Amino acid sequence: MSRADELYKQTCRKILEEGYSDEGLDVRPKWADGTPAHTIKTFGVVNRYNLAEEFPIMTLRRTYWKSAIDELLWIWQKKSNRICDLGSHVWDEWAGEDGTIGKAYGYQLGIKHHYKEGDMDQVDRVLYDLKHNPASRRILTNIYNFEDLHEMNLYPCAYSMTFNVTGNKLNAILNQRSQDMLTANNWNVVQYAVLTHMMAQVSGLEVGEFVHVIADCHIYDRHIPAVKAMLEKEGFEAPAFKMDKSIDDFYAFTKDSFKMENYKFHDFPFEIPMAI
Repeated sequence: MSRADELYKQTCRKILEEGYSDEGLDVRPKWADGTPAHTIKTFGVVNRYNLAEEFPIMTLRRTYWKSAIDELLWIWQKKSNRICDLGSHVWDEWAGEDGTIGKAYGYQLGIKHHYKEGDMDQVDRVLYDLKHNPASRRILTNIYNFEDLHEMNLYPCAYSMTFNVTGNKLNAILNQRSQDMLTANNWNVVQYAVLTHMMAQVSGLEVGEFVHVIADCHIYDRHIPAVKAMLEKEGFEAPAFKMDKSIDDFYAFTKDSFKMENYKFHDFPFEIPMAI
């Protein structure tokens, strides 16, 4: 099975066997019928993926990787908060009357800041440093802007990326305050693994390790049967990840610049309720 499958199983088993249930507590998320959406969770999960060896996509069930990449490009390339700029409907629940998700995600990455080298937003600062200051230990982004939280329709879950060059390899750490293991885990892993590949290619580097740090790693109560069913499956080998090698401009990538060759996955006969 893929490395992503192995780590997913390990994490879910730890949550189910050793996790803390917030049943009985006053929680913010609700199901569509108004019932509190409780979780069982574990704190401080760290999963490591060697991108040079294998692309970390799950096979225990299908990850809609093209939609995941489309959302990644919406945030990191378009730096948009308008859902009309996104090909999927994953953000519809958080759209305001103005058609945006407020000052969240892409909006934050697009804010320009003043540096001695000139005015740059967070993405362009990363791209600049990877090319001009690869030994820097300050190559990171952070979209958890406290000043604007009251104008965000959803506080950022995946909020910080740290990039680090070791030799000719680009390593990266994704920090995430909260993770819904069934609906979002491999979606986010795929997105930020692709981002690391993109950043490496346009900077003349090879990919190294991608580290995913999750503070509150949880499974919702109504998701437990589906997760348990997935744990009974034996995964397939990871597909071959392909990227258009001719692209040297970060903003030239599209979702069609990527391929997953021989992607096999198990059927998933479950309807997934969404907590909001």
